[in-house]
Amino acid sequence: MTNQFNDTIFALSSGRPPAAIAVVRISGPRAGDALKALSGKIPAPRQAGLARVRDPQSGEIIDEALALWFPGPNSETGEDIAELQLHGGRAVIAAVLAALGRIEGLRPAEAGEFTRRAFEKGKLDLTAVEGLADLIGAETEAQRRQGYAQLKGLLGQRAETWRARLVQALALVEARIDFSDEGDVPEDLMGPALALVRGLRDEIGEALAGAARGERLREGLVVAIAGPPNAGKSTLLNRIARREAAIVSPTPGTTRDVIEVHLDLDGYPVTLLDTAGIRDSGDPVEQEGIRRARERTSNADLVLWLESAEHHHAQSRATELSAQFPGWTVRTKVDLLSVERRNELINEVKIKTSDIIHLSASTGLGMPEFLARLTEFARSYFGIESALLTRERHRNLLILAKTSLDRVLDECSQTGEEIVAEELRGAAQSLGRLTGRVDVEDILDVIFRDFCIGK
Repeated sequence: MTNQFNDTIFALSSGRPPAAIAVVRISGPRAGDALKALSGKIPAPRQAGLARVRDPQSGEIIDEALALWFPGPNSETGEDIAELQLHGGRAVIAAVLAALGRIEGLRPAEAGEFTRRAFEKGKLDLTAVEGLADLIGAETEAQRRQGYAQLKGLLGQRAETWRARLVQALALVEARIDFSDEGDVPEDLMGPALALVRGLRDEIGEALAGAARGERLREGLVVAIAGPPNAGKSTLLNRIARREAAIVSPTPGTTRDVIEVHLDLDGYPVTLLDTAGIRDSGDPVEQEGIRRARERTSNADLVLWLESAEHHHAQSRATELSAQFPGWTVRTKVDLLSVERRNELINEVKIKTSDIIHLSASTGLGMPEFLARLTEFARSYFGIESALLTRERHRNLLILAKTSLDRVLDECSQTGEEIVAEELRGAAQSLGRLTGRVDVEDILDVIFRDFCIGK
């Protein structure tokens, strides 16, 4: 990413045209000059004003818009920002962007450059930047809540609190090292320092214990539908997805590859996998499908093992295979049973009181109870509160910090105070990298390249 903060940048910051309104944002030292060149004036700070937007070269009116002015440092990027709220037609947007591009000192923004400037100016820490990216990319209510919590400092503030306590412990240890000969320095400074370290180690350990939950929420809970051929896997996928996502055929082995469907299940993201029927096969293509089915199923958060209710007593091989994929047993096609047996299952189909789920994906029998149970599983898996850690980067840095603290507590009696101080500095540096306070240049481009242009 170009790192020229003396440049003034501009971009379309709203959605793809055509739209009712288009927002063009300008940030940098020449933002005010650009706004004046296009509209003839700068409105009062943080107050919208009507503006006739003109091409500075020809003087032709391009559009009538609302203009806003946010002088730095009290702006989103910490720089002077101007915004034009235009009509959202393609020609209008193209003309305004072309006019801005002809003004000396202005250039189009790169992806994520507005947010990167906010980070560089101290308006956002790195965890808040990642939260903003998650908020923009959120597809479900749970993802939105988690992204917003990170944007507002859920992890960043906690990391700064941990870091401040580490610095306090380090100060005690270094006082013991540097001023051991002074009469007014207490002898036992290691005791209070180790007490601080012990509390921090335990809190970071608790945060790491729930790391998988936050990372999974960003990606979605993975639920694999597995079982022998013709067990109704594709029919169940289509019923849950409410569309014909997979081909349904009475011919065994129709599904050869893994089919993915992304769902919003009562606010929780779920990726549903329809896999090839698992059986012994001599067909090389089907064998590859079965291999992929086994691989994806083994990595799923929940496996729905399907078997036909009509034939489940004869499915000893299927029962043997299902033991390899722990999850829920789902007996399908109950509509094909006798009326007497079906009536018995209607009483058993109250899902929460049965270890085995009975349903008919083709007729819908048992589906409301099944979906309610699946939703409850997602809710309990993710929890009600937003997860503290949401990315692999968070987890890895906290593991490094905790490892340093573990060494301090496990080896403090065998090592000198200088070694303890060095371990504490290492832990503090890991926490500083978490928020971007120290030494993060190597990861900034990776983080900001995922943003859209204009943000």
